[in-house]
Amino acid sequence: MADGRGLETDRTALLALYDLDSGGFRTLDEICAFAAALCEAPIALVSIVEDVRQRFLARTGLDAEETPRDVSFCAQAMLGDEIFLVPDASRDPRFSDNRLVTDAPFIRFYAGAPLSSAESGPLGALCVIDTKPRDALTPVQRQGLTLMARQVMIELEARRRNRDVLARQRMEAAAVADSERLFRTLADTMPQMVWSTLADGYHDYYNARWYEFTGVPVGSTDGEAWNGMFHPDDQPLAWERWRHSLATGEPYEIEYRLRHRSGDYRWTLGRALPIRDSHGVIVRWIGTCTDIHEQRLMMEEREMIAHELSHRIKNIFSVIGGLVALSARQRPEMRDGADDLRDRILALGRAHDFVRPHSAESAPRAGGGIGMLRGLLEQIFAPYGGPEHRRINLVGADVQIDDRSATPLALIFHELATNAAKYGALSTPNGVVTLDVSSDGPDVRIDWREEGGPAVPSDRTEGFGSRLMALSVERQLGGRMIREWQTSGLCVSLWIPSRSMSRVEKKA
Repeated sequence: MADGRGLETDRTALLALYDLDSGGFRTLDEICAFAAALCEAPIALVSIVEDVRQRFLARTGLDAEETPRDVSFCAQAMLGDEIFLVPDASRDPRFSDNRLVTDAPFIRFYAGAPLSSAESGPLGALCVIDTKPRDALTPVQRQGLTLMARQVMIELEARRRNRDVLARQRMEAAAVADSERLFRTLADTMPQMVWSTLADGYHDYYNARWYEFTGVPVGSTDGEAWNGMFHPDDQPLAWERWRHSLATGEPYEIEYRLRHRSGDYRWTLGRALPIRDSHGVIVRWIGTCTDIHEQRLMMEEREMIAHELSHRIKNIFSVIGGLVALSARQRPEMRDGADDLRDRILALGRAHDFVRPHSAESAPRAGGGIGMLRGLLEQIFAPYGGPEHRRINLVGADVQIDDRSATPLALIFHELATNAAKYGALSTPNGVVTLDVSSDGPDVRIDWREEGGPAVPSDRTEGFGSRLMALSVERQLGGRMIREWQTSGLCVSLWIPSRSMSRVEKKA
């Protein structure tokens, strides 16, 4: 069981929650005056009992601001639930030798309503005092004194809540300040330039790396002055992207040229994300600028080399095609096989040009976008009729391809289209081919169906083209192929793993 000292320590801490030393008890003064008038008593007090004293937060008819606790009537009044009444203190053995009775103010009559709450326990009393003995209070006076005591507690609890709110606000402000200091410290240690803005986009912070990179005075790029740091050609797009992010809350990302302290402009990657409160409202933006100038130059050099290699490879296809044509002219008996070989080489050249065009001018214009299966197929099938007289109908999904899959795909569909034109559906005026692309689990399924061609021959043999197709599907793409001769014509089904079509999945 705790000792008395521990209990009083707890009481001192409890009373401290009410912030009693800050004053401002005008309402309690008014309650005291009304209590004295209601009870027709010369003295009324709002007394708070502490460890060694009782202090008067409000008083009427008494000059003293406090008295020792050991002479306090209120120390006993606060322990009960009802009004504590002493008709004549001079005749009450509990108080007859109390110096507040034997000396000024010569207490005779005392009535105290306890000040307490379920949370705080007993605090003191609202009391009225008379220098003459009295039998009791009237029912109206008892009711009024009780109600006024409750009003005193309402005022005290309001002070306590306000104090808690202020304390919490101070703690939150301190936490924000600590967080801000931590953020700035961490930001200054980062290799990137870090900045932040208010919710409306007003730039109010840049870390040390920003000023180190740009060489501008601290604070000179606050607000909208940051835009002047970009290359003039990049400013309109930077503003457009930034306004879009502010309006929509979408992440901000752009590459622009930022003025270096040397006066040169260096390529920089700018990014920013919104910070939202618990209700989802944007309260701040945090952004970074990363110097990517060297990487950008390296990528441009690699792109230039790749274009040059692409140009040379294209020339090789042309040279090989020319050599095959020359050999066919010198050896007429080889002409049919040479023509097939030249056509295959040209198909590979178109596939190469599609996935890796030499320049923007040489990029394919017709059909789907670069890097998509439908675009490649339309390049391969272009000789078999334009949009007005299409003989090969492409239906179903479109999938992404890359340089690894383009070559075997070009060979496969070149062989199918060539054979259809010689022997199948495309060899007759009304024959058509349907090519359907769909997803089948982890695979891309492609179905080639011919209709309207000549009668299917009974003595079908597998030629070099068929073996070339099987090799392309199974060995190069890791897929499988089924060929069926139906009454309507040839049907070929391919299952090719999605990972073999492209190293990068198509974004939704």
